Amino acid sequence: MKLGDGVEQSIHCVGMLAGLSDGGVLSAAALAEFHGVSVSYLLKHLQALSGAGILDTVPGPKGGYRLARKPEDISLLDIVLAAEGPAPAFRCAEIRQRGPNPLEGRYFAKPCGINAAMLAAERVYRAELAKTSIADVLTDLRQTDTDGGIAARGCAFLELHERKTKS
Repeated sequence: MKLGDGVEQSIHCVGMLAGLSDGGVLSAAALAEFHGVSVSYLLKHLQALSGAGILDTVPGPKGGYRLARKPEDISLLDIVLAAEGPAPAFRCAEIRQRGPNPLEGRYFAKPCGINAAMLAAERVYRAELAKTSIADVLTDLRQTDTDGGIAARGCAFLELHERKTKS
């Protein structure tokens, strides 16, 4: 299974926005700059995250994005579904019914075993993502950032680019 680049960008952006102070926002341009990605491509995903209720959008010249919920209330599954949509990764096209010498429909009365196995795997995958929050990911990062370099980089960037708004 291959997820689009937007999933990684979305997760990292949500993680960065979790570090904002109360009333703070970051522009899409700042988020794109920090992550070294295209602003126009990132905007598409930020809009999807806003539409899914993960981010709040603050309009205006001093506007930007901030979390709409607490980091512990945002799962990785929430972000993946916002970025990729709700359709399962595997979509059975019933190719078993194509080709030369087609068989009668009675041979295909039961659901495709391949489809059933793939959907079962997807349920496990989604359940794992659903139980992992952005807060969990950030806690893991803090535990592995032994010299504080990653945190210092993020804090320095936020210090320069965070916009203060009214809560």
